[in-house]
Amino acid sequence: VDKTDGELTVKREIDGGLETIKVKLPAVISADLRLNEPRYATLPNIMKAKKKPIKKVSPKDMGVDTGARIEIVTVEDPPVRQAGSIVPDVDTLVAKLKEKGHI
Repeated sequence: VDKTDGELTVKREIDGGLETIKVKLPAVISADLRLNEPRYATLPNIMKAKKKPIKKVSPKDMGVDTGARIEIVTVEDPPVRQAGSIVPDVDTLVAKLKEKGHI
């Protein structure tokens, strides 16, 4: 991925090889799991990491507003549905539909 003058140049893997695409910003891109090979930590580095202090940072320290961003306008129950009826055969069904003006 390369960024230049409000555009991204992206290379993606397709069946026939690689395809290069230019998109204007803002854009949403995703990455495949095969993009990067993870490094595995060595035992000495794991032991060093256990001894390092963990710094706690609050959202306020980072300048993030955690206030509610949702405004509830109204809350209503869904409309009550009429009870259904079971018809014994097709002729009765057609007669009921004609009676209600659906056919």
